Amino acid sequence: MAASVLWLLSVFSILSIAACIDDKCAACNAVAAELEIQLSKEKPRNHLDMRHRLDSKGQRQGKVIDYRMSELRAVELLDGLCENMQDYTLEKIDSSRREWIKVDNWDILTIDKQEARAYSKDISSYCGRLLEETEDELTELIKKGSVKQGDVSKLLCEELSEHCSGSSDSDSDNDSDSDSNDEL
Repeated sequence: MAASVLWLLSVFSILSIAACIDDKCAACNAVAAELEIQLSKEKPRNHLDMRHRLDSKGQRQGKVIDYRMSELRAVELLDGLCENMQDYTLEKIDSSRREWIKVDNWDILTIDKQEARAYSKDISSYCGRLLEETEDELTELIKKGSVKQGDVSKLLCEELSEHCSGSSDSDSDNDSDSDSNDEL
């Protein structure tokens, strides 16, 4: 009995990972939506005073950095993003469509909770790989002020990761790149 349950769980895990990863665009859009939430929660911050050294005349030396253009802001926005993705699961919309949703209360879910938790772990792992792939470029864009509410999905999913393409021509161009993207 225990062996058959374990076998079923392992098969289910493999199938759920395959289902999640199949639609990289939808998963990327869910990550972008969570980053949008982080942007909306941001509170105005003062500039960062990096003038900690004194010169020979006792004057402070260093820079005052605009927080919105700082590395600290980028780190704070991205830090914990993938952990927050554990609040998402894949919901079946109809027989052929599924959508990533944010779960506010796991106790009132109408779908199988074990399956939902498996999906949440899958998207969290996907998020980690996505950020690993795009983190340097995304951090630079955050520091330049190019990452704004409403534009995150286009920037992250179309431009940086290319998991969502706007035309079928680019899909055929990406066929040679599909082997490198299969890891996500």
